[in-house]
Amino acid sequence: MVATERLFATDELGGRAVYRLHAATVLAGICLVLYYRATHVPGAAGGRAAATAAWVGMLAAELWFAFYWLLTQSVWWCPVRRRAFTDRLAARYGEQLPCVDIFVCTADPQSEPPSLVMATILSLMAYNYPPENLSVYLSDDGCSILTFYALWETATFAKQWLPFCRRYNIEPRSPAAYFTLPDRPKDPQALEEWSFVKGLYQEMTERIDSAVRSGEVPEQIRVNHKGFSEWNMGCTSKDHQPIVQVVLLSPELEQGFS
Repeated sequence: MVATERLFATDELGGRAVYRLHAATVLAGICLVLYYRATHVPGAAGGRAAATAAWVGMLAAELWFAFYWLLTQSVWWCPVRRRAFTDRLAARYGEQLPCVDIFVCTADPQSEPPSLVMATILSLMAYNYPPENLSVYLSDDGCSILTFYALWETATFAKQWLPFCRRYNIEPRSPAAYFTLPDRPKDPQALEEWSFVKGLYQEMTERIDSAVRSGEVPEQIRVNHKGFSEWNMGCTSKDHQPIVQVVLLSPELEQGFS
């Protein structure tokens, strides 16, 4: 059954008759303009060279417009919309799907709140895609210890968020967007887990936002995680050595997180 299901559908858009009527009027206008140019050619005698040059320029512009308009009709004459069924694609070619690297760039934790950047990263990690073929990279041009701290917190929260997403197939998969929806799970067990994960997310964002407001990472966390030692050399956004940190989640998640 899976092998015979369509991977995408093509839907015809409405309004074709109206557009074709409009196109017919435009075509008639183009033909009339070109007919006028062909029947009103100024002579070059009597000092009318300037008029001839203007006529040639206008004709060239009108021919170019007519050519461009005819080319675009291949798109507008029969408009369609295609819908891809990504779940069927994964079911049919799950083991053959290529590896995908996704890069998220940030530069300033003050103008780009790390909590929102981390929500983006979490949504990317939760893609409906084979986790062993998906890698997410965060590039911080500002070399901020606050961004790395947010990443460290996110890696811990992801151990709860990713299984929750896959277990209930939730949408959207950004926690910042998902937990603002008015609807809640009706199943008691799902509602209990929803409340638990939401509480973890709120606590995580509060810790991240608190660190951003104070401009410092809690000392206990800096001591217990060797990755923070890179900032012991007095790094700044304009003067720092290359820093590469890799955060790996638990093997049960089968998810690379960089």
